[in-house]
Amino acid sequence: MPRPRERVCLQDGLKLDLNSLARRGFVKFGSNIGVRGIRWTHSYWGEIASGLISADMSGQHEGWFKIQLGGRDLRIVLVPRPRHFGGRQWYFMCPVLNRPASVLWKPPGATRFCSRQTWGRQVAYQSQFNDPTSRAHAGKAKINSRLCSITGLDPDEWDLPPKPKWMRWTTYNRHVARHDHYEDILDYGCVALAAKLGKDFFI
Repeated sequence: MPRPRERVCLQDGLKLDLNSLARRGFVKFGSNIGVRGIRWTHSYWGEIASGLISADMSGQHEGWFKIQLGGRDLRIVLVPRPRHFGGRQWYFMCPVLNRPASVLWKPPGATRFCSRQTWGRQVAYQSQFNDPTSRAHAGKAKINSRLCSITGLDPDEWDLPPKPKWMRWTTYNRHVARHDHYEDILDYGCVALAAKLGKDFFI
């Protein structure tokens, strides 16, 4: 059974993913690119927030990330950490736990962005509110969306898209295995539901 909706859903709030921001051009590792506008959307509610962000990642030992949101100016320390194979990986420093994190969350009702660990049991991911069938549907949709975004295919026209040209077969086969696992869960759910309906019918 799904868990009672007592905790706040993280996905209903705001998320800052430093690596995603870099991929989308909002920040640039090794430089200061000035102020950029940013907005957050929800799959059901549309746009839920917008603001301005800026970041300085030109320093060798520390940088900063600033976000202007709802009349508040929030400043977060950025730190680089050496990678095993050379180069540096940048992280947010959680304002509460003072530990590096690639992702910070601002749940509904919160006044600042912090790491997932800071919020503890006050919050949960959307998947934790779902039953196994809902998680299986969401898992299949996520795989479909990811593969279609790479290949440019329409997700509505595919259940499991073909392997993208530049994706390794081992990576694609992992997606296939997860997709098949979700299919097995849904098939089992259908069989169990049919058995229950049949039993109720003959009572």
